[in-house]
Amino acid sequence: MQPGTTHECDTLSAVLSMRSRTARLTSATVAWIGLIAASVFIFQSEHTLSNGRTAVRAFDITAREASTALADARAGQQAYVAAGQGVDFWMPKVGSLLEAAQAAVDQLRSLAATADAREALMNAASQITELGNMDRRARAYLRAGHPLMAGDVVFAGGVETAAEASRLVEAARVAEQQSFDAAEAGSRRVAMAVGGAAAGLGGLLLLLVALSPAGAPDAHEDPAEPASSLGLTSAATLSDPPRASLPGLKAAATLCTEFGRVKDVQGLTTALGHAAEAMDASGLIVWMGDARGADLRPVAAHGYPEETIARLPAVPRSTNNAAAAAYRGGTLQIVLARPGSSSGAVVAPLLSAEGCIGALTAEIRSGGETSDSAQALAAICAAQLVSVLAPPPAEAPADVAASA
Repeated sequence: MQPGTTHECDTLSAVLSMRSRTARLTSATVAWIGLIAASVFIFQSEHTLSNGRTAVRAFDITAREASTALADARAGQQAYVAAGQGVDFWMPKVGSLLEAAQAAVDQLRSLAATADAREALMNAASQITELGNMDRRARAYLRAGHPLMAGDVVFAGGVETAAEASRLVEAARVAEQQSFDAAEAGSRRVAMAVGGAAAGLGGLLLLLVALSPAGAPDAHEDPAEPASSLGLTSAATLSDPPRASLPGLKAAATLCTEFGRVKDVQGLTTALGHAAEAMDASGLIVWMGDARGADLRPVAAHGYPEETIARLPAVPRSTNNAAAAAYRGGTLQIVLARPGSSSGAVVAPLLSAEGCIGALTAEIRSGGETSDSAQALAAICAAQLVSVLAPPPAEAPADVAASA
């Protein structure tokens, strides 16, 4: 064996043994850094998707306004040659409608993010210009006393031109929506991969910390001298947080094991009861929807009478409450307790491979909703509930299957 190889093996053994206090603290720090970095990445990804969703909604509204203006202009042109209609009323109205349609298409061209949408809108603008030219010809025929020729322009060319312009505007709207849907799906796949990798790394490092033997003194410490004589009394304090976190890790491990063994409703109710004890929660409710955004409905609970759960109404995804907010955004929600009036709550989203499919609400006693441990346990329970309640995906994406 080469000397360099021996040195590398010794270094690897020292890291894996986790006997040094410094190594344990370093591993815990790396785990936290990984989790924080993943959280920042996911937050930024969700912020970008939110901005994109707002832009697509604005594009959709403007496209519908353009289509409505074109339809009204087409009807107004037909009124030119209809018996009993006032031409003096319809001509200015059609002119203003064509101007509104042209302005809406120009605005859509500035908002379009895809080449297909921009090309369709450019053609739509040309069609609206041609429709305006036809409108001027029809007006000229009417002023000259030739209503039949005006009707020929309106019905033979105007109707088809207006319909083609509306079709092009709709094609641009569909292209923008499809582009955003594809970008959103890709962003969520990347965010889930990053979150899973960070959680896996953090869990592995924390597990090594938890299973490691008592820390041996670092190489620069003299075992014969007490720590106080070296001015290192704070080192003992630094070793306390990993020891203090062991009960929380044990509780989380117990809950994960129990949720993994759930086979029926009774087993799920029992697991929820133990989760409530671990979080010091007076009650838990599991709300289920689906990745397409169906209304939330309670499917399991602990700490509430059955008749109370049976009377709970469905919660639409757009409702202004914490459960719907967690369902919409896929993020943990905190409801702070008000003194003397209500308990606080923690709401954790149920995130599956297809998207958010529900939420877990936990009513926490004594202001414990701000506790990191209660929030972490709620998130862990929500993740375990996904493995129990989520339907299997219809078809795994090719890149995910290749990674597996």
